[in-house]
Amino acid sequence: MNQHAQRQHIQARQRARRVAMQALYQWQLTDDHPKDILSQYDGDSELRQADFEYFRTLLLGVPARVKELDQALERHTDKRVPEVDPVERAVLRIAAYELLYQPDLPPAIILSEAVALTRKFGATEAHRFVNALLDKLAAEVRDALSARR
Repeated sequence: MNQHAQRQHIQARQRARRVAMQALYQWQLTDDHPKDILSQYDGDSELRQADFEYFRTLLLGVPARVKELDQALERHTDKRVPEVDPVERAVLRIAAYELLYQPDLPPAIILSEAVALTRKFGATEAHRFVNALLDKLAAEVRDALSARR
C-alpha cells in the first residue's frame, strides 16, 4: 500500500471510530437496537468517507460484548463503566473492543485514537482518565498474549 492509500485508510478508520462513538452514545442513551441505529446512518455524509465495514463492526460488536468489555475495563478502575460519562463510556468501550478483539491493531494507535476522540468530544480532563485506564488494559492484554506464546 503506497503512502497516499495508507493515509486514506487511516483517515477512513478514524472517521469510522468517530461515527461509531456517536452511534454508541445514542445506543447507550436510548437502548435502541444497534441494527436500528445502523439503518439511521444509511447515507450519512461522514460515513461516505469512512470505513463503513469497520463502523459496522464496532457498532454491532461493542453491544454484543458489552458485559465482557465493561468487566475488562472495571478491573482497572474503581468506577463502574455505566457510571462513566456517556461520551467517555462509548470511547472506552470502542477501545476495549479493539484491544481485545482486533489483535491486528497496535495498542498505541488504539490509545491515541481514544484520547483524540475524548479530547474532542469529552469533558475537559477526561482524556487523562481514558488514557490511564486504557494503558492498564493494554498492558493486561499484552501480558496475556505474551503468556500464551
